[in-house]
Parts: sequence; structure tokens; C-alpha cells
Amino acid sequence: MASHRRPRTPLLSPASRRGAAGFTTAAIASATLLSQGPAQASPEDDRPSIEEVRNRVDALYREAGSATQKYNAAKERTDEQREKVDRLLDEAAERADRLNDARRKLGGYATAQYRSGGVSGTAVLLLSDNPQDFFGHKHLMDRITDRQRQAVDDYRDEQRAARKKRSEASAGLAELTDAQKELADSKETVQGKLAQARKLLSELTAEEKARLAAQERRRQEEARRKAAAAAAERERRAEAAAREERAEAPADDGTEADGDAGTDTGTGGTDTGTGGGTADDSYAAKAEKVLAFAEAQLGKPYVWGATGPNSYDCSGLTQAAWLSAGVSLPRTTYDQVDTGTRIARADMRPGDLVFFYDDISHVGIYAGGGQMIHAPKPGAEVRYESVDHMPFHSAVRPA
Repeated sequence: MASHRRPRTPLLSPASRRGAAGFTTAAIASATLLSQGPAQASPEDDRPSIEEVRNRVDALYREAGSATQKYNAAKERTDEQREKVDRLLDEAAERADRLNDARRKLGGYATAQYRSGGVSGTAVLLLSDNPQDFFGHKHLMDRITDRQRQAVDDYRDEQRAARKKRSEASAGLAELTDAQKELADSKETVQGKLAQARKLLSELTAEEKARLAAQERRRQEEARRKAAAAAAERERRAEAAAREERAEAPADDGTEADGDAGTDTGTGGTDTGTGGGTADDSYAAKAEKVLAFAEAQLGKPYVWGATGPNSYDCSGLTQAAWLSAGVSLPRTTYDQVDTGTRIARADMRPGDLVFFYDDISHVGIYAGGGQMIHAPKPGAEVRYESVDHMPFHSAVRPA
């Protein structure tokens, strides 16, 4: 019987066996990776960096600042419209009283005519759907005395005036409703932006929050240092100017210059003729009060829509500061930028208003040395900051 043998597998050398084993392991690993699909990124890799969060939060605060100015404008319009409507309603009520008086007078004539058996033209007038039809009946008017005719005329005038006042009051109420809706929409926009910013900040770790706060402190400290240096430089220059003025002043020996005594008309130089001061001196005196007020507010919190005394938004601070110097500014940045004289950036002086961004949504008070005092944003306090911190728009010297 024939013998059947299984074919022998060729023997592999140890090196060949190790190579085969390595190839098998690699193949298994590749198959495993392919079966798992693409690698999943760690949740940590999807988190924005602290710089990205800060930039996004700053952008949201800026958008909220712009919406705040729209809110301020809407609130101002709402307050004005509410006062107008109250006045119109009072006038309409007054006209209604006068119309009722005229109606009672006509009613008295109608009653008297009825009792005397005469044709009651006044009664016809009072009961007519269209009083104008009544006045077309000349034969009835001829029956009315001059006194009655005057009463009819008064009634007609009061009726027309009352109708006009009611119409004006209705239109005013409609405008007030529109203003209130605009106010509510602006408020909702501000609150929405701030809520987004708070959410982003809340997602930072404690370490990231500490780093962000440290960056903010360093920026504020640098601004304060520069502001102090600028103030010292202003004081040094003022003292030098005073010494120079004293040195140039002629000695007072009790004599007067020949031929010119008492003949000064006060029209030379920059003399304003109001006590010998100049326009520059007057502005400097006001600006000193403005800066003194602003410095007294340092450390108070920014609150959107606030005008003091415990908190401010940016235009609320500038309005209050200039009011302390006797100058009334409008409420919003959009209006403040048109108050006074436009100043080139290189010519800015302490007290000038500095506006930022293309939409003119932020304002500060220039303090000299490239620094300003302003109410920056929610979560921050009134402070010094470099005017280079935001995109410059324009500068204004209030009248």
C-alpha cells in the first residue's frame, strides 16, 4: 500500500521567524486602527486658548458698549416722549373740560328755547350727527341771538381744538410705544452680549482666570505709571513757565510806561476782555475741574446705562465730569462727538474728549501723556488707560 505523507513545512531560521512575527504584529495593529476609525481629539484640544477667550470677550464687551450707546439714545428718546405725551394728555383733558363747559352752555340755551316754545336750534345742533349740516341751515341760525351764536361758535372751536389734541396725544402715545420697544430691544442686546462674555469667562480654569487677571493688573499698573509720569511732567512744565514769567516781568518801581498809561483797549493777543484771562486759560481751568472730578471717580465700577454717582458707563462719566465744570454734554457718544471743536490727535490737551472705534461707541477724558481716564467695560472700574489701547476715532474740545 502506498504511503501518504503530509508535505513538510520548510524550516525557518530564527531570524526569519522573528521577521514573520513582527510582520504579523504590525498587520494586527494596522487592522485594529482601521477598525477603530479616525483618532478622536481630546476635549482639552478643543478648548480655546486664554488669548482667544480674552479677544472674544473684549469683542463682546465692545459690541455691548455699542449697544449701550443705542440703549442710552433710546432711553433719552423714551423719557422725552413720555414727557411730551404727559403734556399732550394734560392739554387734551383741559380741552375736554372746556368743550364740556361750552356744551353745558348750549344745553342751557336749548332748555330755555324748549320752555318758551321756540324752535330749539341749539337742541338740533347738540343732537346732530354732523354739526356742520346744522350750520348750513341759515333759517335756523337767524333764530339764534347774538349771545347764542357766540356760544355756538365757542362750542365749535372747542370741539375742533379738543379733536386736535386727542389726535396729537394718540400720535404721541404711538411714538412712545415705538421708543419703548426700541429701548427694550437695545437692553436685550446688551444683556445678551454680556451673558455670552460671562459664559466664556466661566469656562476658564482657575489658573487661566488668574493669568487673565494678572495680565489686566499689569496693564493697569503700566497705565497708572505713565499717567503719574505725565502728571509730574505737566507740573514741572507749569513750574518752569511760572519761573520764566516771573523772570520776564518788569520790576514794579511805581512808574508807568510813557504815553500808554490807561490806553490799553484789551484787543491785543488772546485777551478775551472778560477779566484779563485768555480762552486757553478758561479752558484750562475747566479741564482742571473735569480731571479732578474724573480722578475722584477712579475705582468706581462700570455699569452700562449708569450716569453716577456710584457707577458709570463711558459717556455717563464724561457727561458728569464736564457738568462739574459747568458744561452740559449730551448723553451719548454719538452726540458728544459733535459738541465742541474737533482736535487733531497731536494737539490734544487734558480735558479733551477722546473717541474710539468706527462706530464712535466709546469715549474717555484725555489726561495728558498719552493717557486717559475712562469707564472701560463691564467688570472693570474707572481707571487710567493708554489712548493707544483702542482704535482712535477723533478728539473733541467741548465748548
